[in-house]
Amino acid sequence: MANYILFIFEGERTESLIFNNLKKFYLTESENTIVIGVYGSSIYSLYQKKDKDPDLDVFSLIKEKPENEQKLRNINRNNVSEIYLFFDYDGHDTQATDTKIVEMLTLFDEETEDGKLYLSYPMVESLKHLKSGIPFKDVVVQSSTNYKKYVSENCDACFIDFTKLTQDNWNNILSEHCKKLNHLVMGDFSLPQEYVAQTTIFNNQKEKHIDPSKKVAVLSSFPIFIMDYYGCSKLPELITKA
Repeated sequence: MANYILFIFEGERTESLIFNNLKKFYLTESENTIVIGVYGSSIYSLYQKKDKDPDLDVFSLIKEKPENEQKLRNINRNNVSEIYLFFDYDGHDTQATDTKIVEMLTLFDEETEDGKLYLSYPMVESLKHLKSGIPFKDVVVQSSTNYKKYVSENCDACFIDFTKLTQDNWNNILSEHCKKLNHLVMGDFSLPQEYVAQTTIFNNQKEKHIDPSKKVAVLSSFPIFIMDYYGCSKLPELITKA
């Protein structure tokens, strides 16, 4: 019986562009087949559905959406070995509250059960927020800013088009974002030496940036996922391969 790894994205276009490029360099399919589902709304919308129906099965919810019907038609929940969800923190959402985020990160904390949730701060476009001469460890933004426009004006040209990211681009992205994670949590801009839970990341964002200044440290979920997937010990090898 086939086993599937399901990646659920908040949006259809940007996340898929990133993931399809990322997959070429860091994810090889062997026993498990990767499939993509689209939720089509924010993490706060998903929270509302779970709050109304605690027994709601996310796989069933995703499978019922018309945009996923063809891809997931012949897949049952017991065929899916892992579920990963990628959403934006997106503090300007009218439904946004930090309490909801904590509850969702606590609920979706295991990929082999309900799924593991990864957040991008403030949005998925944070992946490309790298600019020569600007120390990435210090890059913070207002969580309510017009971020899509802002980041496109504050990144190097090589990162703008997600479909054209090279292996070298990705190595740089992984290195900078994983070091940024370690700086956020440990105060040291170096590669992490141990796993950091998504709740820990959020709690540090809240304590150091969200509560004092309504800002977030720019951080993408995709490099953190790759680090978690392979383990911290393998990260140096991943970011030095040609």
